[in-house]
Amino acid sequence: MRRPHGDGPVADDDGGQEPRAGTRGNAGSEDADQTVALDLEELILGAPRRYTPYQAARTAEVPMELATRFWRAMGFPDIGQSRALNDGDVIALRRLAGLVESGLINESMAIQVARSTGQTTARLAGWQMDTFLENLTQAAEPGLTRAEVAYPLVELLLPELEQFLVYVWRRQLAAVTGRVVQAAEDAEITSGRLAVGFADLVGFTRLSRRLEEEELGSLVETFESTCADLIAGQGGRLIKTLGDEILFVSEDPVTAAEIALSLVETLTGEENIPALRVGMAFGTVTSRMGDVFGTTVNLASRLTSIAQRDAVLIDGEFAAVLEQAGAAAQGAADGTGTAQAQLAEALAAHSGAPLGALGAPAAPGGQPRFHLQAMWRRPVRGLGLVEPWLLTRRGRPAA
Repeated sequence: MRRPHGDGPVADDDGGQEPRAGTRGNAGSEDADQTVALDLEELILGAPRRYTPYQAARTAEVPMELATRFWRAMGFPDIGQSRALNDGDVIALRRLAGLVESGLINESMAIQVARSTGQTTARLAGWQMDTFLENLTQAAEPGLTRAEVAYPLVELLLPELEQFLVYVWRRQLAAVTGRVVQAAEDAEITSGRLAVGFADLVGFTRLSRRLEEEELGSLVETFESTCADLIAGQGGRLIKTLGDEILFVSEDPVTAAEIALSLVETLTGEENIPALRVGMAFGTVTSRMGDVFGTTVNLASRLTSIAQRDAVLIDGEFAAVLEQAGAAAQGAADGTGTAQAQLAEALAAHSGAPLGALGAPAAPGGQPRFHLQAMWRRPVRGLGLVEPWLLTRRGRPAA
């Protein structure tokens, strides 16, 4: 196994060799760490530093202004004219510019590709290094520094992680492509009707002040991983995690309702996890660069903020489509109550059908799986007067 070294040459502007600064023979501890960092960089990138940004752009035959825009979109800092780029940077620059020159994508799309890829992989790389180098090097052999342990560890993990990344990316791309192909109209690709849900940990800010950093990190990891597994397993899509909050979507409102209630039920059994509250809305959503936007998303977020602990609130349109699908019945927990007329009016308004023409077909087994309870209307900032509906499982008392 190759070990890190400190005397590797770096090509100068004319392709010659110049010694690398900070070799172990004449450097202190700080210089030695810098040398190991450079060795790790060369191992990961597969080539030594060779070019300044100007030289890389010139070699790739890409205008410096466009190259700079690409690099900034990928999240790379401005480095002046330091020699910090290699042949891989030139090849990537040439490929991206080539896509524009061939007409496959325009310049604006190329910038979006660079930005989305940079943001996603930056977070992924940070998580991987936090996980592997934080946990796997804690039991380092006596006398070995973290930097010395890191090199062989990365050398072993790099090819495996690279292949796994490509595999997962292809799988996700196949899933997204399938949804695009099945879309009836072009507008459905970027703007369609989705069930949108936010799940939020109650009192997280106050709790975070009392926990040690390690405990807080463990809590967030448990929350995010539990939510991600449950959402994926039931056919939803996790859009993003925000520490104490997650955002998910589903094309099917019934699936989204099942996910929301399962999240509350599952996390209630976690001893060290605070109570959860969920807000959901159904309607038109704009999708862009893996995120979702629009009034429906804002409404789901607002409903989360007014939900009680261990409760799921949905908007009127969500309640209507659940009723139409036969998945929910209105009223109190035992199926009775005075909300029936209110929901019937909502169904008629959304569907355009005469009042009383809509029924709630029974789910398999003769009973809907959810029940709905109308809550008091209340003003919601930026959205006017909203009537939330409390969603629970049929046969269980409302929270």
